[in-house]
Amino acid sequence: MKRAIICFLLLLGCGTSHAQEPADSLVQAAAEPAGAPAQPTAAQLWDTANTAYINGDFHKAAETYEQILSRGVGSVKLYYNLANAYFKEERMGKAILFYNRALRLAPGNDDIRYNLSVAEARTKDNIEDIPEFFLVTWMRGIRHTMSCTAWSVLSLALLACMLALFLVYLLAQRLSLRKAGFYGTVVAALLFMLTTWFALGERREMLDDRSAVVMTASTAVKSSPDKSATDLFVLHEGTVVTITDRLDGWCEVVIADGKKGWLECRKIETI
Repeated sequence: MKRAIICFLLLLGCGTSHAQEPADSLVQAAAEPAGAPAQPTAAQLWDTANTAYINGDFHKAAETYEQILSRGVGSVKLYYNLANAYFKEERMGKAILFYNRALRLAPGNDDIRYNLSVAEARTKDNIEDIPEFFLVTWMRGIRHTMSCTAWSVLSLALLACMLALFLVYLLAQRLSLRKAGFYGTVVAALLFMLTTWFALGERREMLDDRSAVVMTASTAVKSSPDKSATDLFVLHEGTVVTITDRLDGWCEVVIADGKKGWLECRKIETI
């Protein structure tokens, strides 16, 4: 019976595959058709944008970073540099948008989080969050210390550790080693479930398309999806909202204090 269990565990370990994340680097542009004028590569655009930023030409830097984005390239560094360029131009809506996008890819980066807080402090809307249970806030803080990929790798390592400890429990002759293998397996299993839950939470947050940022200087939030509807309150550039519904070019949004209303989707941009 023990041999059958051991064979099953070995097969399970061999069948475990490792998820890979694209490298956080700029991708070279696709080859141009023969005869077409040569286009600068993403790496060349990156150097141009960085040089413009260093020289204080933040408008050109932002435009060049946007050109890289238009080629389907995205990375933490690109989002972060673009957010910094928009921040220097006093375009807080765009800055907060790209700081948030960078933070989704690197939730444990203190520099991004700090710059985001500085940008948010410059917005006109001072909205207080609805209080939540301290344990929820604490767990979210732990989850944000690492990215989805890092939590996934850690969970796989814990899975391997759990299987190894279970083998110790099955094969060890000494009672003390069997006990250590058993309790170690239980602890590794609990940590494996916790880290997997964190990885799934980070992935869900990274792919969430409900969070958005107000892009216009100010916009009135309506009681219904109609321009003639009653104005409920006004939001300003840089305010983060949560989209709960969409209808004919209108979005129903909720802000941090729980207020809800409708505004035109073109006035916000999803993170």
